[in-house]
Amino acid sequence: MTASYPNLRLRRTRASGWSRALHRETVLTPSDLIWPLFVTEGDEVDEPIASLPGVSRWSVDGIASRAREAVELGIPCVALFPNTPAGKRSDDGAEALNPDNLMCRAIKEIREACGADIGILTDVALDPYTTHGQDGLVDAAGYVTNDDTVAVLVDQALNQAAAGADIIAPSDMMDGRVHAIRMALEMNGHPNVQIMSYAAKYASAFYGPFRDAVGSRGLLKGDKKTYQMDPANAEEALREVELDLREGADSVMVKPGLPYLDIVRRVKERFEVPVFAYQVSGEYAMIEAAAAAGAGHRDALVLETLLAFKRAGCAGVLTYHAAHAARLLNG
Repeated sequence: MTASYPNLRLRRTRASGWSRALHRETVLTPSDLIWPLFVTEGDEVDEPIASLPGVSRWSVDGIASRAREAVELGIPCVALFPNTPAGKRSDDGAEALNPDNLMCRAIKEIREACGADIGILTDVALDPYTTHGQDGLVDAAGYVTNDDTVAVLVDQALNQAAAGADIIAPSDMMDGRVHAIRMALEMNGHPNVQIMSYAAKYASAFYGPFRDAVGSRGLLKGDKKTYQMDPANAEEALREVELDLREGADSVMVKPGLPYLDIVRRVKERFEVPVFAYQVSGEYAMIEAAAAAGAGHRDALVLETLLAFKRAGCAGVLTYHAAHAARLLNG
């Protein structure tokens, strides 16, 4: 920069609305959003989640309605998470492999309702299906095993791909699972199914309401620190991302979102690949609590935080505010 005041007045371009719009560096649109949805058993079920105000568990028919709503709003993709009934949970998470499980039925219902007008992202991990709440298989010492878990995750991914999933999103953080899933998809007739890896998923305190939503609150024995990342680490996140990209990930995710925008930026600058962030349940609940307490205006808080993700380098954001934000942006 060579100019100085008064030749250069940075406030000149901020003086009017049209000028601010003209000079705006970052743009947020509904096409930047992925809408996470919780599916549960039953018919015409709309079951509010107390720790996630404004979010419900929906039966399969309701999930299809939400997908049609997403299409109308311009949201390009929904992400599915099942609330598996207690009677179908087991130590080995076998329900994840059932071609008629909640996830697979929801995928098929959305595809029938919306055709190819929307993308379907599916979570690959065992925690919604296990009695112990861990993302993988547990040995006698309580340790989540890696390679045995990966073998089950591969079958889970194939089950979802066969049902019609467009994006497989392994959230388990097992070593080597992206390569194993990619090879299985290639060898079983699913070469165009994408993998969005939860490449940098931290052992975070922000996941509590999600566990309520999928029915795993109180089930978890121990913690997930032996496979999810230490919140203190950043260089390790870059190593995780590089490994997943080498193994065949089409895009990568950082989770949680706002507390880890530095990781988003570093990943984007280092690898120049599509980076997504998950604005997780605890982040959503904090915004809702702040708005309810009068500490901030809900609409402004929602849009500002989502814009921060884009500014940091995100190609898109998974957010429970997706439908609300899309209405504001379309308004």
